[in-house]
Amino acid sequence: MLSLRVARGRSLPLGATALADGINFALLCRHGTAVTLVLYDLEHDEPLAEVPLHARRNRTGDNWHLLVSGLPRVFRYGWRVDGPGGPVHRYNPALVLLDPAATAITGGPVWGQEPDPIADCRLQIADLSEQSAICNLQSAIPAAIPARGTRRRSLFFRRAFDWKEDMPPLTPLEDSVIYELHVRGTTWHPSSGVPRTRAGTFAGLVDKIPYLKWLGVTAVELLPIHEFDECDCPFSNPLTGERLRNFWGYNSIAFAAAKAAYAAAGPQHGQVAEFREMVRDFHEAGLEVILDVVFNHTGESDDNGRTYSFRGLDNDLYYMHGPDGKYLNFSGCGNTLNCNHPVVRGMLLTCLRFWVADMHVDGLRFDLASVFGRDHSGNLLVEPPVVEEIAEDSVLADTKLIAEPWDAAGLYQLGKFPFGRRWSEWNGRYRDEVRRFWKGEPGLASALATRLCGSADLYEASGRLPRHSINFVTCHDGFTLWDLVSYNRKHNEANGENNRDGWAENHSWNCGVEGPSGDADLNALRRRQAKNLMATLLLSQGVPMLLAGDEFLRSQRGNNNAYCQDNDISWLNWELAEQNAEFLRFVREMIWLRRRHPALRRQSFFAGKAPKSPLGPDVTWHGTEPGHPDFSATSRSLAFALDGRLSGRGTDRDFYVACNCGGATLRFRIPLSPSGRRWRRLIDTALPSPHDLVPEDTGPDVPPGAVYPVAGHSLVAFLSEG
Repeated sequence: MLSLRVARGRSLPLGATALADGINFALLCRHGTAVTLVLYDLEHDEPLAEVPLHARRNRTGDNWHLLVSGLPRVFRYGWRVDGPGGPVHRYNPALVLLDPAATAITGGPVWGQEPDPIADCRLQIADLSEQSAICNLQSAIPAAIPARGTRRRSLFFRRAFDWKEDMPPLTPLEDSVIYELHVRGTTWHPSSGVPRTRAGTFAGLVDKIPYLKWLGVTAVELLPIHEFDECDCPFSNPLTGERLRNFWGYNSIAFAAAKAAYAAAGPQHGQVAEFREMVRDFHEAGLEVILDVVFNHTGESDDNGRTYSFRGLDNDLYYMHGPDGKYLNFSGCGNTLNCNHPVVRGMLLTCLRFWVADMHVDGLRFDLASVFGRDHSGNLLVEPPVVEEIAEDSVLADTKLIAEPWDAAGLYQLGKFPFGRRWSEWNGRYRDEVRRFWKGEPGLASALATRLCGSADLYEASGRLPRHSINFVTCHDGFTLWDLVSYNRKHNEANGENNRDGWAENHSWNCGVEGPSGDADLNALRRRQAKNLMATLLLSQGVPMLLAGDEFLRSQRGNNNAYCQDNDISWLNWELAEQNAEFLRFVREMIWLRRRHPALRRQSFFAGKAPKSPLGPDVTWHGTEPGHPDFSATSRSLAFALDGRLSGRGTDRDFYVACNCGGATLRFRIPLSPSGRRWRRLIDTALPSPHDLVPEDTGPDVPPGAVYPVAGHSLVAFLSEG
């Protein structure tokens, strides 16, 4: 039997904090009129104790606080809150709420096991009659609003961790190659080679470090790893009847808590230590860890969603509302976080500092980051405070900040994201225009040239650099690389939404047949197209990002919105690495080619002719004839040369690249190398492996003035001799 002692406590820091004389609890709740701390052990749903906080003794400003002595080393807890009624407030003291500051929560240690009851929690009020004196069940619960709560609880335990000599790699952004992956999807398939006890977890990712090092990427970008409920998807697969899951996890319920189901040690509450071990091991291998953070909405969804914390603590403060009290939905997920409110800003900054300072992550990618640019009514802010605070925060000064510069309501800020000198951006125009060029659309040569050069049209005027462009052809959201060259249309029937979800325009080309084909020539063309897209990505200025599995041509069967597919549609089938070993070799060699040559990783935009220098321009545009590029509305080709002496990062070799997205062979007359050195062929995607990409200085000599046939739908690159 516990013998608890309570004292007034301290108002900061928020959350549960171990002090010499007990555990201090602090909760920000501006409009609450009655707050009760609910304490649990690890085994039982019945509380150990419920401690009401005194409105004067245990409150400083908007912060409620209490010091409790006599608690065990590990325990669970939550909060009951009562407050005013009305169209905006959603107080319900029948519900036990999570602490927004919790760094771990219980109730979801095993993937796919639903932690919460389906029944409406309003039915539980009768069961709480004996506690009415403590809980103060006085607030009216609007009849039209469900009050589904959660059995999940905030977790506290004292945990030491030995970081050893962990240091962040601090890889310069322009030298980075980012690999976007899903924690579960990367290692859950039986072919992953990861023991089943570690599959689908942070520990399982550690087993893939040797592969990632071999491949040559410098950073992994993890789809959301904050706690979410994978069982909250309302759809079933109409083809199989299988209930679908929220596989991607863009529905956070606790911003500072690593997902227990992503930890092999999750059932033993070891998710925090396991995540740290993963980061430490990645750093030891020289690899960085970037988190995809979802601060534009929460998993509480709309009026029909489950209440975890924010809605029950201060619905008016944490969310954007219209005049009628209904949620404003700029996220497409039912609610929008009120990011620019000072209190919410403080919460987000504290959370980000935790992930960087305490969990040692190296970068943050912000989902639908343009939501940050809206005020509490959804109006556009010229200088949104939350964006500036993140950009100027001292703890985050060396952290890579990446914005997805749009939201679900049409605010598109590509190239114009506020305070951009600290922010890189997912470059959606790069994705679309590179796809359209290699699809064979005419008139894209000029657009391709701009994207190859780092998108100066988007970034240079604001003082930004090529590294601010995160270039990608594919990502988790959309077709995989193989599907991009195999399907003209999305095929999302398995998502249970009658194929209405996902983007309709993918700028894809199936090469003549929709979906899988046994035609060898057709599949060879698809592989060539995939090589063209991958080679373009890795020859472009800016920062390349690859989607996990694209390097061995994984498919999602034409599904371009596989957010709910927890099956082999989404899982990486590592057998494909052997089946498509020739393509994997091509991608790996392209990555390492990029890493060897600073001419492909410039720190500044091309300037044309070097000032006060006898040297020529740093980039020269060509067509089928040297010095005569075709930027017309009918053009389907482009060639250029890079002067390696003007890379800005020491002397490098020269590059010549010719692209032909049309169907017919074009004969390119090869110009003199900018430095006068002889050319050797390096890449020809029309050739079979291994001749498609050969080791440097081993390809055939190509003298200036020679005519080289560039086959339709192919890319050729030459490298000057050393």
